[in-house]
Amino acid sequence: MIGWRGTDGRGIDWRRVARAARDAPAVTYGVIAVCCLIFVLGPASGLNPSYGTGDELLAAQDAYFRRWGVIPAELTAGDRDALPTPFTALFVHGNWLHLLGNMLFLYVFGAMTEERLGAVQFALFYVGCGYLALLVYAAVHAHSEQTLVGASGAISAVLGAFLYLFPRARVTSLYPFLLFLPLRFPAWIVLAFWFVLQWLAARSAGPGPGVAYLAHLVGFGAGFLYVWGRYHRRRVRVPAAATEGESQP
Repeated sequence: MIGWRGTDGRGIDWRRVARAARDAPAVTYGVIAVCCLIFVLGPASGLNPSYGTGDELLAAQDAYFRRWGVIPAELTAGDRDALPTPFTALFVHGNWLHLLGNMLFLYVFGAMTEERLGAVQFALFYVGCGYLALLVYAAVHAHSEQTLVGASGAISAVLGAFLYLFPRARVTSLYPFLLFLPLRFPAWIVLAFWFVLQWLAARSAGPGPGVAYLAHLVGFGAGFLYVWGRYHRRRVRVPAAATEGESQP
């Protein structure tokens, strides 16, 4: 007769495994998995031989980004085919560094935010704020033909939400100008520093190729204001050493 037991002969605590699976931030891990899978299968990774090499690969990448990314001029002109692109662009990344940087931030800050909001609400929050961030960027650069891809706007919203919900949670950060020394600071210091960098960069950024810093600022503000509106009467209190992770502001 086979029955459920806490451990088997090898000492695996299946109850703990089941509990961990149940409590895992499914949306956060799911988004990371989907983004990584889409990137590996797409032309930007250079790993899919079906897209060819050399000029053929570059042409495939350009067509791919124009198909799934946001083109402000088309979106603001009311092109119906462009309306879904602020959603699809959230799952498309331009290169390995772009992907890994975004996924690292989502991994560090997404789990606790999802736990607080709940999986369904976190998913809607992530997509809604990400869509809004890209939409605002497109409206400001309405005549731009440059494609915009990446989850940065949505992840910035997660950072804004985390700042309000867990300001004293400690985060281990790596700072290039400090020789990448791992230093632990409260989240409010790390995220405030990140926000200032984005704001300074946005002031000097143009509508051409590069990083859409404006989308970062819009996403961050939207995320912060959303959780403020929902939780400002019952603020979450977290011990100063409640969490730690790795980030690269």
